[in-house]
Amino acid sequence: MREWVTVRVGQSTNRVGVIDALFGAGSTGVQEDGLDIVTHFPPGTSIEELRDSILVADPGATVVTGEAPAADWSAWRASVRSHIVGRLTIAPPWLASEFDAATTVVIEPAMAFGTGEHPTTRGVIRLMQRIPELPGLVADLGAGSAVLSIAAAKLGASRVAAIELDCDAIGNAVENVSANAVTGQVHVIEGDATSILPLLAPVDLVLANIVSSVLTGMLPAITLAVRSGGHAILSGILNEERPMMLGTIGTSDWRLAAQDAEGPWWSVLLERL
Repeated sequence: MREWVTVRVGQSTNRVGVIDALFGAGSTGVQEDGLDIVTHFPPGTSIEELRDSILVADPGATVVTGEAPAADWSAWRASVRSHIVGRLTIAPPWLASEFDAATTVVIEPAMAFGTGEHPTTRGVIRLMQRIPELPGLVADLGAGSAVLSIAAAKLGASRVAAIELDCDAIGNAVENVSANAVTGQVHVIEGDATSILPLLAPVDLVLANIVSSVLTGMLPAITLAVRSGGHAILSGILNEERPMMLGTIGTSDWRLAAQDAEGPWWSVLLERL
């Protein structure tokens, strides 16, 4: 029996590009193992073509491939846990019945990011709970599974725009919104967040759990879109990137309201001046 191919990408400075390349090559899901990106491909995958597509996206990345046994889905399912994050719990469908539906975010693990397993997801949800009252309009940029959008709705936001560019993630996001009975509050929008965000302005709260290189490029659009007195939560930032990010944020438009750190990841709550 031919084995699956396991791929580990390290030292990447273009994580979004690498992930796009992996999905474009046929990956159905990726995970982060520390700073590495890990995924699997079926038997018969061309290693040379796969390596070339990754290095086109990020020439400085390291690519390690190997053989992996067929996935033990029962073991994988058993490894997915529920996470209590302040007033909310994030849980897969098969564990959700153990918790209060009103404060549980039910997420079907799939190829979209956001199952509660990653520290950056938990960091954003903790920081949302530092805002005394969630506002009327929230924009979730790069929504993935819509976990943050659903969390915002469960915390009291009346309208949430879950914006996601990856068409393959949209179906998972829509299913999760429906499963959490928040279709009246959360609206999934397929498209580029930088283009859509100005159309939603003024926004009360922006959620952006994206790699720092993308965040720095999006910050001007976020600044213009958030109303005075509104907030933004930025995540996907490594601890060592914190000084760089604070320098990019500056002090003229934003006040640093709160910070969160878990493992190597740093998240920040900003208030618009």
